Amino acid sequence: MSEKFVVQLSEQGAASHWGETATLSFNEHGATVHLSEQETLVNVQKAARSIANQGVKNVVLAGDCWCTETQWAFYQGFVSPKSLHGVAFAENAKTDSQELASLLRSATWAREMINGTADDIFPESLAGKAAEFIQSLAPEHVSYQIIKGDALLEQQWIGIHAVGRGSERPPVLLALDYNPTGNENTPVDAALVGKGITFDSGGYSIKASEGMLGMKCDMGGAATVTAGLALAISRGINKRIKLFLCCAENLISGHAYKLGDILTYKNGTTVEIVNTDAEGRLVLADGLMAAAETGAPLIIDAATLTGAALVAVGQEYNALFGLDKEFVREVEGFAGQEMEGAWPLPLEKWHQQNCPSPYADTANSRAQKGGGYGGASNAAGFLSRFVPNDGKGWVHMDLAAAFNMGSTSQWAAGATTVGMRTVARTLLEKA
Repeated sequence: MSEKFVVQLSEQGAASHWGETATLSFNEHGATVHLSEQETLVNVQKAARSIANQGVKNVVLAGDCWCTETQWAFYQGFVSPKSLHGVAFAENAKTDSQELASLLRSATWAREMINGTADDIFPESLAGKAAEFIQSLAPEHVSYQIIKGDALLEQQWIGIHAVGRGSERPPVLLALDYNPTGNENTPVDAALVGKGITFDSGGYSIKASEGMLGMKCDMGGAATVTAGLALAISRGINKRIKLFLCCAENLISGHAYKLGDILTYKNGTTVEIVNTDAEGRLVLADGLMAAAETGAPLIIDAATLTGAALVAVGQEYNALFGLDKEFVREVEGFAGQEMEGAWPLPLEKWHQQNCPSPYADTANSRAQKGGGYGGASNAAGFLSRFVPNDGKGWVHMDLAAAFNMGSTSQWAAGATTVGMRTVARTLLEKA
């Protein structure tokens, strides 16, 4: 018997003794995944998770039935935080091996960041690792700056500084410029903004232990936009793109920001803090203003922002928001073309008024559990105060599908990378 566990793909149904609806059968050399007409990629991914759950560590995909998407679906289902490798892809006429290599490189980096411990992935290290990763793909076209600690105040990045000042490890803003034109006067075609909260205790609005356990994932937005940019570069994008990662640890100390504080942002907007656990929108506000300063006509931000988005769309979709409804629909379409779940939720101009404050222009949330009704839309409404051109060309991705606390029939626990391909495709199509 071969020592390799070989997985074939078949368009024929399984033999009857495996069950009438079986999508997986086994033989002396490995297994066969049987395609069905409905939910093909989902079933391939579930079959891969079933194989991994039996303790198989390494597989070889073999045969001519595999294509790029079925192989990637299998990989997504097979890997886990303990093993990000272990799948040898098939090479055949239906497969774009270069695309698979690009997906693997970007997804592996994102998973290592999101699944990494907060001891290893802290604000400055996240910014540095992101810059090094993008620079490794195009060293002659990438420059960056890391603005750190009190230097944030000097440049008026108030939100990032406030959220991160309670930690001994200083908050940072990464400003990265990917400019393949070589001309420093070339206009910026797109800007990406990512929430990089490397650990979120909730601050003085402290989370319960079970709610805090997975909060190393709260920098999933930063990892997603970085990996999306990397994938777009690997696919050959030749437009100028700026990347802003808003990185901080939200911790408790004598220096931490408090309920009742009022922040005055660079654009003059005043914000009363009614919940220190609604910190993501505070750092993203700075990132969005930095993006606006570039003059980019396209702005994408991504964040593991609200529990309300999870309640609305579950863990199978990311939630999309924007005042530019046509653009939001386009991004939804790009997500579908990239085999990622995304669904628009409501956002109107009046959502900006849904977190009122008697002391400031707005509060950062409502003083209610989960931010009250419409919490995800209200958070997006807060962000819309900080984007240019009345929101034209801007989309906000609330990454409900980016991380799983436990394994499912389709995913291992941890980062999923859902959203990475949507970001890349949007850049390629719209930048």
